Amino acid sequence: MADQLTDDEKHLASLGYKQELNRSWSSFSNFAISFSIISILAGCFTTFGQAWNNGGPVAISWGWPIISIFILIIGFTMSELVSAYPTSGGIYWWASKMGGPAAGFFTGWLNLIGLLAVTASVGYGCATFLDLTLGTLSTGWAEDYSLQRVFLIFVVLLAVAAVLNIFSGHLLAVINNISVWWHVGGVALIIAILAFVPKAHQSLDFVFTDKVNNSGYANFASSGNTYWFLVLPLGFLLTQYTITGFDASAHLSEETQGASEGSAKGIWRSILYSAIGGWVLLLAFLFAVQDKDAVTKGGGGVNLILDQALSQGWHVTVLALSTAGQFFCLIACLTSASRMTFAFSRDGAIPGSGIWSKVSSSKVPANAVVFVAVIGAIITLPALIEVDINGAPVPIAFYAVVSVAVIGLYLAFLVPIFLRWKMGDEFVPGSWNNGQKYKWMNLVACAEIVIISIYFVLPFTPAAIPWNDDFSWKFVNYAPILTGGTLLALTIWWFASAKNWFTGPKHTIDTAVTEAFKD
Repeated sequence: MADQLTDDEKHLASLGYKQELNRSWSSFSNFAISFSIISILAGCFTTFGQAWNNGGPVAISWGWPIISIFILIIGFTMSELVSAYPTSGGIYWWASKMGGPAAGFFTGWLNLIGLLAVTASVGYGCATFLDLTLGTLSTGWAEDYSLQRVFLIFVVLLAVAAVLNIFSGHLLAVINNISVWWHVGGVALIIAILAFVPKAHQSLDFVFTDKVNNSGYANFASSGNTYWFLVLPLGFLLTQYTITGFDASAHLSEETQGASEGSAKGIWRSILYSAIGGWVLLLAFLFAVQDKDAVTKGGGGVNLILDQALSQGWHVTVLALSTAGQFFCLIACLTSASRMTFAFSRDGAIPGSGIWSKVSSSKVPANAVVFVAVIGAIITLPALIEVDINGAPVPIAFYAVVSVAVIGLYLAFLVPIFLRWKMGDEFVPGSWNNGQKYKWMNLVACAEIVIISIYFVLPFTPAAIPWNDDFSWKFVNYAPILTGGTLLALTIWWFASAKNWFTGPKHTIDTAVTEAFKD
């Protein structure tokens, strides 16, 4: 029997699992899904306004490459882990293996929270840009704009993405392969349009030194300690959010051929290529600015720059390229989140696990796909509330969901990265590893995650601070409420019940077989 198994199946068996999912993904497809989820056509467009309002051009031109370097280090540490443990559970499986059931339980839930939030935020961003595209084409459509309409489009897009996910695992691999070339070609075309079509371009001095504070902190001053140590770091959410979701390469490792190498390279390559492409795209946006004050007054969104710099035809082209890229991203996010839901349910950690761990006849976790889509719609309901800061419309609820995604995902990454550092030379590496460089890489990765997690639970504007005279609940960044409240509930659940029955990853094959494959 063992002779009939592939090396991937033998490795999976040594980790305690039989091959249940269809292993039809190539290494390129594995890279493609993380590249698609990072999606510079999504994050660079949808969260551009966060960086513009909190820092301005310097938060983008300098913030993007600096934060990208730290994220790449995080990626290297995770590549080493997935090479050793290529399972669908990914992050939480690693935490369980190295730190025990409690570490696995909380890591798994943080990871799941992050994946649910990132799926929701990408879907809502896609809906927003589809609405913008139609509004640019039709004045009547633009005049009838409403948050309710955007939310309805969001729900429809979630449903379509869910159907595509349920249909076939192999189809998803094909879609993600197409997505890579759409992102490469689309970004190149957008950069070319912004380089040659606008009548004028900004100077290097503007792009690399100009500052904006549209947050309301420090009376909108773009100097002083409040600007440099509070406002500007909040702008780094653009980079930290855009370059995330690369753990998809781990979640799809049980469906990837040559997973120990392919999944490891899928993580760090998707980060590196996205960092380079995203920086050039963002610089193109900044050079294309025609009226800085109008962009700030309008809320800092990238669509304001496109409207200034391009004619209607070119404007629609750029928006359509981005919207399609965001839809590819949504499909990939739903794939990754459903695989995590499937794996976590397989180990009994989610209420209703028996339902979410079932696979369809085509070997796809269809119920888990539906679960992710429904939860994604529910947590985005606050986006129906209209918010403006300093007279400019700002999607506080969207940025809050974005913050939840970043905090959940990166805190989940933190646990196994730290545990691997703590294990030292006792850790048995896979074929792809960092050698002795893990000693400083893992510590740098942990420090960066802790710092950004603190920043992204802070209020985005003074009006979100309870003792402020202008306080209103509609301004509140509900990321700490949602994330903290969920963690509190999980802590109570763990000590009251879960610690008595959750033992970490459950083997789907006999322990003796697992041990045999380790020899």
